[in-house]
Amino acid sequence: MKRVALIHTVRPVLGSFPELLENVVGQKLKIHNILDDFLASDPAEIGYFSLENRKRLFNDLQSCELTKPDVIVVTCSTLTPAVQLIRPFINVPIVAIDDAMTEKAVRIGKKIKVVATAMSTLEPTISKLNQEAAIAGTEIEVDAEDNEPAYTAMRSGDMETHNRLVLEMIKQVKGYDCIVLAQASMGHLQEEAEKLAGVPVLASPVLCCEKVKNILEGEV
Repeated sequence: MKRVALIHTVRPVLGSFPELLENVVGQKLKIHNILDDFLASDPAEIGYFSLENRKRLFNDLQSCELTKPDVIVVTCSTLTPAVQLIRPFINVPIVAIDDAMTEKAVRIGKKIKVVATAMSTLEPTISKLNQEAAIAGTEIEVDAEDNEPAYTAMRSGDMETHNRLVLEMIKQVKGYDCIVLAQASMGHLQEEAEKLAGVPVLASPVLCCEKVKNILEGEV
């Protein structure tokens, strides 16, 4: 049985991602979870991802490595820049939640709208999109918007308010080739958001799970 280690920063993703992963992969997995909510709440409070938080994430990844997984998945896009720095020091493949989503987004069109709830997610997502555009040899224009009240509602367990505020943001988005939902905690809104927007709306969870499936099947 394949083994996967997951690092989460919010409880809704911890609650939903393991089941989604098994459904997409199509087989039972040995899944080990780490929930480190400080790695999301602290950057949201101080406005950046500190050196101390990089060290904390490095410790979490080392802990995952000790479980001898076939792959490690980091389900929070705020952590992606730090994940890229740490990858060379971990002897297990690491998938960041937004790897596959950003790869796909830059191939859809030039004008991309990033919608988030936590402000700390915006800069990492924009940076990742620009990196993928450079790799793909294409130019993009990125605009971004966050909704902190929606993030606060999600962290308090009020997903009804979170969902309403996110979809209200989506309704206002016009003139873009695609919309990127920057956080995995928004992924369940992808279909409804796409109907409202009338353009492709990308969410990270399923795309990430498909990437993990390819790794486990030896296709990457």
